[in-house]
Amino acid sequence: MTFLWPQFLWLLAALPLLVLLYLWLIRRKKKLAVRYASLSIVREAMGTGQTLRRHIPPALFLLAMAAMLVAAARPMAVVVLPSNQQTIILAMDVSGSMRAADVLPNRLVAAQEAAKSFIKDLPRSVKVGVVAFAGSAQVAQLPTTNHEDLVTAIDSFQLQRATATGNAIVVSLATLFPDAGLDVEQFSAPSRQRGTAIDQSEKKLKDFTPVAPGSFTSAAIIMLTDGQRTTGVDPLDAAKAAADRGVRIYTVGVGTVDGETIGFEGWSMRVRLDEDTLKAIAQKTNAEYFYAGTANDLKKVYETLSTKLTVEKKETEISALFALGAAVLTLLSAGLSLLWFNRIL
Repeated sequence: MTFLWPQFLWLLAALPLLVLLYLWLIRRKKKLAVRYASLSIVREAMGTGQTLRRHIPPALFLLAMAAMLVAAARPMAVVVLPSNQQTIILAMDVSGSMRAADVLPNRLVAAQEAAKSFIKDLPRSVKVGVVAFAGSAQVAQLPTTNHEDLVTAIDSFQLQRATATGNAIVVSLATLFPDAGLDVEQFSAPSRQRGTAIDQSEKKLKDFTPVAPGSFTSAAIIMLTDGQRTTGVDPLDAAKAAADRGVRIYTVGVGTVDGETIGFEGWSMRVRLDEDTLKAIAQKTNAEYFYAGTANDLKKVYETLSTKLTVEKKETEISALFALGAAVLTLLSAGLSLLWFNRIL
């Protein structure tokens, strides 16, 4: 715990003086009690319970004063709070290799079920968008809070050839920032044909001021893939664009790390999970990489992401909590004193 105004903590040194003052008053009252005809009669009237009771209200009031002084010092602590995450983009691989059955019942179905479970557990205030990618990337569902529309979009995935992870990142960013002029063409080879639309988009990019990676807390991207990039934009270039905008990209690798041959509609291909690139994407954007080798692993990954994206740890001022504690202790002290002695302290 830290304090914004630690100088007020010196006032706590006055509390021992109050304790000494209280003890002095107790002794003074005892001396006055000697004037009674029989001190034993007074002690018998008070009893052990009464003697203990008389000290409880002052002790509670002393604790209340301590809590008020700590509140005055404005304490700061790291606490878990609801996240201000507003939009999450699910970028999901629908390349042909996702039909592999090493993740039961197959990679695509396992990914769909995990994604739908993830959406179900999110607060209704969080918008979710879906980007499907293979040889290209398309927005399957614009960000929405309607869970039924999201489930429909995920269930409508159709397998295609190739894997363009970089395109998925660019399209996801363009969905989050529709006015930023982001386009896949901007990240293509320099030999592309230039045009007015591209020139205007590039001007927007030049006018853009980068921010710290991971600093944009209103949105995040979750990208799930089972293969390495075979076409399209370099994913690390696309990740840099995300990092410059402060957007985190949480990457999820599913399938075979060592690689295997997958058959699809009369042709076969060798697929390998490019963990190094996925880790680099996550690291560049100040996020995390997760590996899911089974359907159960994949479900756990999404559960972890759900927690990460809906709650966060923040250093927050907790003066109000100490002030509330002080108020409760003061009322309790006064209430007990009135109940037991018909007076306040």
